[in-house]
Amino acid sequence: MNTPPLPIPPLNAHDNDAGRLAAALRLSRYASRLLQADPDAEPALLTALHTPWSAEEMAEFLDAQPIADENGLKTALRRLRKQVMLRLIARDLAGLANLVEVMTTATTLAEVTLFHAHRHLKEWLRPLFGTPIGEESGTPQDLVVVGMGKLGGGELNVSSDIDLILAYGEEGETDGPRRLSNHEYFTRLGKQLIAALAEVTGDGFVFRVDMRLRPYGDSGPLVGSFPMLEQYYETQGREWERYAWIKGRVICGEGGEELMAFMRPFIYRKYLDFGAFASMRDLHAQIRREVARKDMHDNIKLGPGGIREVEFAVQVFQLIRGGQRPELQLRPTTAMLDLLETHELIPVQTVREMRDGYVFLRNLEHRLQYLEDAQTQTLPQNDNDRQLIAEAMGFADYPALLAVLDRHRQRIERHFEQIFAAPQSSQESHPLAPLWHGAIGAAEAAAKLGEIGYLNAEQSRQRLEAFRLSGRYAHLPDTSRNRIDSLVPPLVEVASRFPNPDETLDRVLHLLESISRRSSYLALMTEYPQTLQQVTRLCSASPWVSQFLARHPILLDELLDSRLLQASPGRPQLAAALRSQLDAAAGDTERQMDILRQFKQAQTFRLVAQDLAGMLTLEKLSDHLSELADLILEEVLRLAWDGLRVKHRETPRFAIIGYGKLGGKELGYASDLDIIFLYDDDHPDAQEAYAKLGQRINTWLTSFTPAGLLYETDLRLRPDGAAGLLVSTVEAFEKYQKENAWPWEHQALTRARFSAGDPAVGEAFARIREEVLTQPRDDATLRQDVAAMRQKMLDAHPNPSGLFDIKHDRGGIIDVEFIVQFLVLAHSHAHAELTRNVGNLALLKLAAELGLIPAELAEKCRDAYRLFRQTQHQLRLQDAQYARVAPGSIRPHADAVLSLWQTVFGGSQA
Repeated sequence: MNTPPLPIPPLNAHDNDAGRLAAALRLSRYASRLLQADPDAEPALLTALHTPWSAEEMAEFLDAQPIADENGLKTALRRLRKQVMLRLIARDLAGLANLVEVMTTATTLAEVTLFHAHRHLKEWLRPLFGTPIGEESGTPQDLVVVGMGKLGGGELNVSSDIDLILAYGEEGETDGPRRLSNHEYFTRLGKQLIAALAEVTGDGFVFRVDMRLRPYGDSGPLVGSFPMLEQYYETQGREWERYAWIKGRVICGEGGEELMAFMRPFIYRKYLDFGAFASMRDLHAQIRREVARKDMHDNIKLGPGGIREVEFAVQVFQLIRGGQRPELQLRPTTAMLDLLETHELIPVQTVREMRDGYVFLRNLEHRLQYLEDAQTQTLPQNDNDRQLIAEAMGFADYPALLAVLDRHRQRIERHFEQIFAAPQSSQESHPLAPLWHGAIGAAEAAAKLGEIGYLNAEQSRQRLEAFRLSGRYAHLPDTSRNRIDSLVPPLVEVASRFPNPDETLDRVLHLLESISRRSSYLALMTEYPQTLQQVTRLCSASPWVSQFLARHPILLDELLDSRLLQASPGRPQLAAALRSQLDAAAGDTERQMDILRQFKQAQTFRLVAQDLAGMLTLEKLSDHLSELADLILEEVLRLAWDGLRVKHRETPRFAIIGYGKLGGKELGYASDLDIIFLYDDDHPDAQEAYAKLGQRINTWLTSFTPAGLLYETDLRLRPDGAAGLLVSTVEAFEKYQKENAWPWEHQALTRARFSAGDPAVGEAFARIREEVLTQPRDDATLRQDVAAMRQKMLDAHPNPSGLFDIKHDRGGIIDVEFIVQFLVLAHSHAHAELTRNVGNLALLKLAAELGLIPAELAEKCRDAYRLFRQTQHQLRLQDAQYARVAPGSIRPHADAVLSLWQTVFGGSQA
């Protein structure tokens, strides 16, 4: 965030630095006193007025001080603070510094003083006590200083206290002349560190230190070992502590990485944590009650529309989504506001108004504190101070300042209320609530359901009753049960509006049963009531979708913004988003596997929503699903290669070739992937490395994780099938295809294409494919081979149902595919354009244009194939076990396919 300095009208009359300084000092009695106490500092201040403080300059100042003991340390640290504050206040009030500089300088002062105190105090303790040693590891231990609050966030205000938590790695004892347990040693060091900064001496203080955020607060030990902290937060950590630790950051001390590693899962849940809304809402309500009790309306931090409301609004999204989206695990409020705008997690205008308000309030906060170096966020009561504050903020008078301040606070309060608006937590007043709770008789309940549109009212009543009386419902925590109670009455009402109300109700109740023990998803649906309408609509349209949601409830998050469901981001944007998420989880293979699965599920769900809304043709849907698979395969290949311990080159000369539905770009929602692996690399270690790579790729794709399965795979189309090598050289693949492949393998090759990996290997495959497909063949032999394979497939899929199997029966999808494959293999030597992998519909049209088949019959078969695929797709959405329909409804189309089969194959019948 780049915030400009505030325009200060009183300074406009001064065109030199001395005038600027004088005008600035008039607005800060504290800075004026500092300079009066040390008038010799003015020349140096004027010289440095245009230079911001840096950590290096602060460290150089301390290094130049005579620090021989604790008193000397305290004196040096306090002198540094005076120097830093004097220049910082002067720069800010002179219009030379912006908010970021002010917050950064105050934070850097805390970091530098903590670091130097930490270093010196350890050195002075060493001759007495030696070094603390861990009893388990036998290694030296250190005091880890964690900055919380605005210190952790890098947004300290100029008169702030600093919130600290002190920790050390493990128990043990020191190895010096006087032995102390590690706990005693670090408690002593911690007390000295606090005194070095907070003790008020003749030179004042550096920072007030607040230790109340540690486990058990004031009643807890001053310092804690890592195991103690880990156990506390695992077993007793409260929601407000998660909120506080968002800002947690190690300031100094060795071993902080280990501490933050075990704290991160406590702060950021693996799942979407929509329960954070209620927790943050309760915490804020407590603060508001305290504000009201103490009549703190004029407090610009805690009062309505204040700084804290912006921070709460930002951090609730971190608590909810931070575990799923590591990029949201930022500490500074300003940086998070920028992210919220970029990702549109909150409307852009809302973010901008909250950002503008936050900057205004933080600048005002600093000017309130500049007056007396007081830790205050309360507007002044006397007229003189009000006028000074107005001028410091760039206003002619206090009423003008107040008008702008009120506008900012009203906007922040409005946006905060919209974000945290409490859902209707109770549906006791809903007309259908008595029906759900069993407060009316069975006959009356069934009659009520019938009145509002249920077709099988008694069955639906029994379904509701079974859920309400189930052990699952009875044993839920009160919070979860209350949330279900708030969801079911409106669900019954919403489901009644659909053509299939009974089935719709049953499907959504099944979903609620599936997620009932995962309170966060129940919280999502109560916090965002619009999701209930969306969920019901999708479940009504497809039982497959309702089961998909029940298996992957994280997808409920996709329903929060209908724009996402309707958006069609291109592959570059999707690839960049996926890679960013995967790179953020580098080193955590399990997390990366889950990211891939959740990414696929989210993109699939968006396509389902567009599909059910009639926004996609089946062909376009298949294209999208195939592109999604290509994108995922590209990332899986990259991650699998990066994960190999031994590899002979930076980038593998390796490709994944798609066959079947992937190769033909006809993937469905649940299709598996027919793939083979090729490489073109003559390095001696290539075979071993690429064999391991192929195994790892398959493992990444087929492993079950908490997020489910990525894809099922079929690798049997490689040379020599399951008996062959998992990976093949381009040369071996070419030799096999030209000399040893069976005719059915050439049939499969007609639908194969490069999917992911090295484009050069992909080009070599494309060349081989074209050369193989354009080989002259004996038509009669080819007809017999293709017909024999068709008969073999027919025998493998008997259909005694009396229904027409759209895929396997004669006149169905497979017949069309075999006709096209025969035409490609039989005629590509004369018509190379038939080798283009453009899909069966386009190839039928091309074959007719080339005069290979009758145009009218080709068009009828195109219509039949299109209808078959659409019907098959719709049946799968209805969760049908087989794609079978009544023969009469499909007979004319099947007859057209059989007619074309007869035309192409003649007497070679399957």
